[in-house]
Amino acid sequence: MASTMNLTLKVWRQKSQHTAGHIETYEAKNIPSSASFLEMLDIVNENLIESNKEPIAFDHDCREGICGMCSLVINGVPHGPQKAITTCQLHMRAFKDGETIWIEPFRANAFPVVKDLVVDRSAFDKIIQSGGYISVRTGAAQDANALPIAKPDADAAFDAAACIGCGACVAACKNSSAMLFVSAKVGHLNRLPQGKPESQARVLGMVKAMDEAGFGNCTNQYECSAVCPKSISPEFITRLNRDYALASVKGAVS
Repeated sequence: MASTMNLTLKVWRQKSQHTAGHIETYEAKNIPSSASFLEMLDIVNENLIESNKEPIAFDHDCREGICGMCSLVINGVPHGPQKAITTCQLHMRAFKDGETIWIEPFRANAFPVVKDLVVDRSAFDKIIQSGGYISVRTGAAQDANALPIAKPDADAAFDAAACIGCGACVAACKNSSAMLFVSAKVGHLNRLPQGKPESQARVLGMVKAMDEAGFGNCTNQYECSAVCPKSISPEFITRLNRDYALASVKGAVS
């Protein structure tokens, strides 16, 4: 039988983007240590509903570490204390009985609070719309060996494609920079033959959309990579800077 624990939660409550928020305290009692962090919040919400109180709004979808919706700052760290996992993969056994846990939304001007712990991350969607796609006709699926790709390029593209767009990189950065997200999306497509024709336009378009959305500048301290649930390497940021410089020069010449 799984052990249980009692916790004190300090939760950010905010009715909407245009209202002031504040921290409220809740007692989470008899929480199974085997429960996930989101299951713990489910239990707390059930108790709040039974007491005719407003449940805590938080975002979630797959609960399998794939979608990136479960974006919470737990004790000051996006997605919590364990490395390379999302909030939904965090389990209560990572905490101690009697511990106080602070739970807040991702903090960034480009991610306005919708309600409580839910933020609007549509700024990421706008960045993707500006270049995170391939518009050339690729036809039907080809045989795996029909279009040879060097293994280093294939491996790098695969690593970049692991980004789930959760926004933890933005929440961890003191400047709220989206460089790790953008560099991963650019790095994924620009390393593959199908993405080469639009590579320069992609870089310029996505960086422009990032700046227009209000994300800050990168100062290369790599908090972003430290909290990334998919361990996206900051080397992609270096490559993005190089690609952007090259695309800017070519664009000016042409």
